[in-house]
This record gives sequence, C-alpha cells and structure tokens, in this order.
Amino acid sequence: MKILGIETSCDETAAAVVEDGHKLLGNAVASSMDLHVKYGGVVPEIAARSHIEAIQPVIHQALDDANCTWDDIDGIAVTYGAGLGGSLLIGVMTARTLAITQDKPLYGINHVEAHIYANFLTETSLPDYQLPTKQPEFPMLAIIVSGGHSQLVLFKDHFDYQLLGQTHDDAIGEAFDKVAKMLGLSYPGGPSVAEIAKKGDPNSFQLPKAKVGRYDFSFSGPKTAVLRLAQSQIGENYDFPSTKLPERLSDAQKANIAASFQRIAVETIVDKAKLAFEEFSPKSVVIAGGVAANQELRRQLTEAIPLPLTFPDLKLCTDNGAMVATLGCFKASRSQPKSDPYSLAVEPSLSM
Repeated sequence: MKILGIETSCDETAAAVVEDGHKLLGNAVASSMDLHVKYGGVVPEIAARSHIEAIQPVIHQALDDANCTWDDIDGIAVTYGAGLGGSLLIGVMTARTLAITQDKPLYGINHVEAHIYANFLTETSLPDYQLPTKQPEFPMLAIIVSGGHSQLVLFKDHFDYQLLGQTHDDAIGEAFDKVAKMLGLSYPGGPSVAEIAKKGDPNSFQLPKAKVGRYDFSFSGPKTAVLRLAQSQIGENYDFPSTKLPERLSDAQKANIAASFQRIAVETIVDKAKLAFEEFSPKSVVIAGGVAANQELRRQLTEAIPLPLTFPDLKLCTDNGAMVATLGCFKASRSQPKSDPYSLAVEPSLSM
C-alpha cells in the first residue's frame, strides 16, 4: 500500500510517499521560512501564497523521488487541522481535487497526531536519513513538543489514546521563539536559543517552573521571568521595553539567559514525561514535533527514562508529508473512516 501525504499547516509545503506505514519512498519539502524571518514569525498571508506556488511542484517531486505514478498510489492523506486556516486550505483543496480526479480514497489527518507517526518510519533508500530500526510498541507514551503544542499522550493502540496533559498557555516552541526575540536572536527561536546556549552557563540563573496539573505544562511564567531577568541585568525597571533589550545585553548575558531558560524549559517537559513513564509503564516512549530536534531535550530525556527512546530523524521533526502519509497508511490498513473529497473542511483549532 502506497499513500501520498500532503502537509501545509504552516510555512512548509510538503508531500511524501510512504509504503505500508514504515517505508519512506519519497519526501519533498519547500519552506517559506526565509520570507518570514524579517517579521520574526510566520505571516499567514505570505505562507498561504507560498503554498499555492509550491504545492504542485512538491507533489510531483515526491512522486518522482518515489518512482511512482498515480497508478501506484492507493490513497491520499492530507492535514486538515490544526494550523493556519489559509495554509490548511491550500493543502486540503489540492488533496480533494486530486482524490476526485485520480479516483483515490482521501484521509483527513490530524497534524499533531501525525507528528507521532514520523517515529513509525523504519526504512528508506533516500540518502541521509537516520530512522529507528523497529516501530514503537504499545502501550506507547508520546511526548509532543512543537511551536504550537506541548502534550503528553498515552497510546494503548493505533487510534486508541488518552490525552494526559497539555500546555495551558504557550507551547514550548512558542516560548523559545519569544525568548529569542527578547535576546535579539533570529527566527526560528528554538535553534537560535539552543546555539547561543552552548556558550552560556545553564545554572547562571534560577528561573521558575510553573505549577499546574499533574501532566500539564505552562511556559508563560518562565517566559515572563526571562523578561524580568533581562531587564534587571541591565539595571532597568519592569517598564523597560523588551524591544530595546538586545542592544543593552552583552553576549555573555544573552548566552547565560538562553542556557538557563533552555534548561528550565526542557526540565519542565522531562519532569512530566518521567512522571507519566513511572505511572503508566509504557513499552515505548516517542518524541515528536519540531522541538524534538533540541539536543538538550534529547540528552535529558535519555538520562531520565530507562528505556531506549525513539526520536525521529532531524529532517522529520519539523512539518513534513512523510508523517502525514504514514498515519494515512495506518488509517487505510485499519479501515478507519475515509473523508469525503467533496466536503472535507479545514479545522484550524483541531485538537487530539
């Protein structure tokens, strides 16, 4: 079974072909990130226009890389939420049109759930991929960390899961972006903070951890604590504008603040993940989402959890069509409901 996956939830236009839920045949991504850097974040209108330009070339590239024609494709999977409405619309309308014209079944995919399924890819002939040697076992604890989501999910089986906890405000990736902006670092903030943190002392400052539900997260407090810390480091009061902080902070101060924030943000995730592992004793633990690429998170989780953890290839941490196609394979093979190509609608606020 070969499924074409289409992903356009934010600023990556992506398509991939996956066979039988584990073999990656073709994977193509066109990012519009460079267009958003000067704005310090994704501009929805620019992202949507970029999807319009890139969607067809990306699909053709994925099919070519997979050495497939439409006769070889058994179904189409597409992200219909969560994400930016205009961006989602481009992918969904393209997938609906292709499903009708090519006479293929259509599967609507939850973007957050799809991130988890990047960990089920175990084989590819494409160069420069490091994939797990086997698929995760159930019960499975999934740690989802990205720009828009921070969640702990316990899977008993495919499509049988329990949301244990999630963020009450900012997701961890969003907090990284906001801290990066305070320090005058480039967008996206996660990699920028992680890079400068290498030069800092993670124990320079003691930032607070939010006290919320047993498995819930909150990053608004630590983010605000970074603002107050940066203001105090330059001898200014709370009313000093954050936009003027970068020009007043020294490189050493920036590095120490970044390292301290990264430590506390990662510890927040690791503490809750370890607690869930001890309570539910899963057979496998997987990490998913853009922040899964963070090396400090990988290090702390590996030390905290006494199981071999499953991490996606770095190229499959950010948004991609491979994760969508993989989940689509399992939907098809497990006889999950198909989507109507004449009526599938986008759901920007879709949750697990």
